[in-house]
Amino acid sequence: MATISDVAALAGVSTATVSRALNGKSTVDPALAERVARAVAELGYTPNGLARSLRRRETAVLALIISDVENPFFTAIARGVEDTAQAAGFSVMLCNSDENTAKERRYVEVAARERRAGVIMSPTTGESDVGPLLAQGTPIVTVDRRLGSADCDAVLVDSRVAARDAVRHLIDGGYQRIACIAGPPGITTADDRLDGYRDALREAGREYSAELVRRCEFRETGGYEAAKQLLTAADAFLVSSSTMSVGALQAMAELGRSSGHDVGIVSFDDAPWATLISPALTVVAQPAHAMGQLAARLLLDRIGTGRTHPTTTTTLAAQLIVRGSSTR
Repeated sequence: MATISDVAALAGVSTATVSRALNGKSTVDPALAERVARAVAELGYTPNGLARSLRRRETAVLALIISDVENPFFTAIARGVEDTAQAAGFSVMLCNSDENTAKERRYVEVAARERRAGVIMSPTTGESDVGPLLAQGTPIVTVDRRLGSADCDAVLVDSRVAARDAVRHLIDGGYQRIACIAGPPGITTADDRLDGYRDALREAGREYSAELVRRCEFRETGGYEAAKQLLTAADAFLVSSSTMSVGALQAMAELGRSSGHDVGIVSFDDAPWATLISPALTVVAQPAHAMGQLAARLLLDRIGTGRTHPTTTTTLAAQLIVRGSSTR
């Protein structure tokens, strides 16, 4: 039985040209297409439609690698990705890295080995290793965080400006000792939010004090321990995620401190529970679902066009929603 390689050899072209000619691609030179047609007729070659169908089915899956599926922000991103992918006929494989570079690397290797059509990821660090994907030309889109080790599309939020505006709001509210509960060093969003905190203090003519900053994991326990350490010195908090804010609010309750009365608090991410507490939580709302949708559209476009056009970085704006927790 003749193969596509036999057709290519007889026609004097590459197998890729044979494939494009058989699929009716307009980019194939008519003379080459005619040579391919003659070779097909002479050899009696019949394309294996079943094999092509199976290959397409195997690769019509996107991998989504996020840091914490329990975080409502990343849950909303995942929903945005899935909604867009499903509408285009793609499935989504969800991977939870837990901010662990080794676990993230394993998922990257799985996505490469199983030849996923593309990968959307929120990298654990700016230097996360995506070598296995780059080696086989798998398109990558990063969401929420930058990836300095690869030239790929990115969908971000201007965390630095958002943090600066949140701290300005606390300064305008009369708070004097504003603390920052920031994420781990090396995570781009954590670094950006701490930089925005510094920007606001500097613009207000206030000194930055390392005593009012704690860096911890984007988890409830991190926020709890950080707030317990800072409450003796601070009268307001900028908290870098809603999960950290749960811990911070717990620490405040244990120490008999209430938000909006004793301590002002602004948190990144508008979690579903933010308006259910009293006073309601002031938040920096990020367009998480829209970020997931846009990341998926960029990836699907990259898959559909052969990944040849220049990469893009799209930076969306966050919205400060003022509620009772930051109002004296």
